[in-house]
Amino acid sequence: MPPASVHDDEVSTPRSTQSKPTVYILDVWNPQALAHAKTLFNVITPGDAGFSDWRQNATALLIRGSYFTAEDVASCPNLVAIGKHGVGIDKIDQHACAKRGIKICNTPGANARDVAELVLALTMAVARDIRSITTRQMSKPVPKETCNGLTLHRKTLGIIGMGNIGRTVAEIFRGAFDADVVAYDVFIPKDAWSHIAHDRVTDVDEVYRRADVLSIHVPLTNGTRDMISYKQLRMMKSDAIVINAARGGIINEGDLTKALSEGHLWGAGLDCHEQEPP
Repeated sequence: MPPASVHDDEVSTPRSTQSKPTVYILDVWNPQALAHAKTLFNVITPGDAGFSDWRQNATALLIRGSYFTAEDVASCPNLVAIGKHGVGIDKIDQHACAKRGIKICNTPGANARDVAELVLALTMAVARDIRSITTRQMSKPVPKETCNGLTLHRKTLGIIGMGNIGRTVAEIFRGAFDADVVAYDVFIPKDAWSHIAHDRVTDVDEVYRRADVLSIHVPLTNGTRDMISYKQLRMMKSDAIVINAARGGIINEGDLTKALSEGHLWGAGLDCHEQEPP
């Protein structure tokens, strides 16, 4: 039997020009990222017509820094998926999404190098007291003899969280400072980091005690909130540096302020805070 005939008007529109899936974007995005998204989706942003009805109409959302609560989930009857820029999904109510079967998609590893280089920048800024010196220079010359700094060569880098970012931080510090590395992670396979000289420990307290620079790379969960409090900070060396480029809330900021005010620790570099924006 010959194939059924197809009318001309049924094939006049190529598949590539058919309607794309619609995605509502709740945050400001890099223009290049937005342009790429528009090649894949019908993108509706806060400035577009129809955006005000996103709660009722959205089947898919893209978010970056916004919080998405259980109330938000309940207000979106048609939602099936949320795309989250970055690794952390702690700003999304995961329990509410799971109850509805809403998928949460993130991008693990996509910004590992960027975050790792920021850890290096924060460490150098704290070690060399760059912020204090720069601030003083704005009003008058700063004599060199009034400046303090730490040398990072052959210091011990402590890493909690051995995922993509933690691994990249270890690689950078090994190359830049010939650093000794002590690391802790309860989830990563035992044979991880075979290409990086490091000491993997089974007791996280050992990382606190040994680290000259402590860098945190774990998600914010009920189990990691306030994971580093006054007790852990006092375990550390009096001239140690604490870096948090993971999530605010992992380090208790009140306890960190107390330890620093007591003259314990050299300093801290924070790219994230308990309250955002700080």
